[in-house]
Amino acid sequence: MTNAQATDKHPGELTDVPGWFPPLDQMLFTWFLERQQKQGIKGDLLELGVYMGKSAILLGHHLQDGEKFTVCDLFEGDAPDGANQAESAKSYASLTQQIFERNYLSFHDDLPTVIAAPSSVVSEKVAPASCRFVHVDASHLYEHVHGDIGAAHDILVPEGIVVLDDFRSEHTPGVSVAAWEAVLNRGLRPICLSTQKLYGTWGDPEPLQEELLEMLRQHSDVGLSVQSAAGHRLVRARSRGMKPPPFPASRHYVAPAPAQAPAATESRAARPARPAPSRARRLAKDLLPPLVTRAVRRARAKRS
Repeated sequence: MTNAQATDKHPGELTDVPGWFPPLDQMLFTWFLERQQKQGIKGDLLELGVYMGKSAILLGHHLQDGEKFTVCDLFEGDAPDGANQAESAKSYASLTQQIFERNYLSFHDDLPTVIAAPSSVVSEKVAPASCRFVHVDASHLYEHVHGDIGAAHDILVPEGIVVLDDFRSEHTPGVSVAAWEAVLNRGLRPICLSTQKLYGTWGDPEPLQEELLEMLRQHSDVGLSVQSAAGHRLVRARSRGMKPPPFPASRHYVAPAPAQAPAATESRAARPARPAPSRARRLAKDLLPPLVTRAVRRARAKRS
């Protein structure tokens, strides 16, 4: 991951918002959230770590009546320890709450509840067993991710979904250790793995996996495999040139100008007719060649 830079423009489309939210994960978020709605699963939404708001914007689009969306991020605040402060300075120096809110309000009428603080405070701010979907994308340090996973466990409803970002990236080993520790020792059950995120639940993953596999097998732009490890079935999905799923444009969207059609070549029939030659020109055309021929013959006769 590199440090994506903020822009000073309002985004017109979700793709204009800086951040790391691949098309495959956009599709998976949408599928899980829409399935919860179809199943009548109620609960709030929570995101730990928002960066410029790309995934938060998608999450906010799936709020149901009576639900609440909460986001938590340090933004410009002080980190709780030196290691976290160094991480923030290196990867998120361009992040401000103002930029996040500007991007979010480009797509939504109202902001989510914003907690500008370390993710460690979220358990004090969000009620237990109140959320149906939690996205964990805050610090990459093991101690913080371990705490975020514990908070997600307490905050989720029994059938809720937790998504752990960067669980196997080369530069985030702390997330990997915390994620697989949760699977092996803390009761988290994987539903599926994308290139970037682990989707899991503390409920029963089997019904979700069966429906998910049925859906993914219909996508020619998704590579799919199923493996088993430590008693867990692991559904692995990877993009094969997948395009982002449709998403409503922002209030600032400006449609691209239509391409101008190339100028039509003037047809021969459309050209104006040439005026007919005059009588004098016709006579000159008829008489000139014979006169020239005679003059040449006379010149040759004189020379001989």
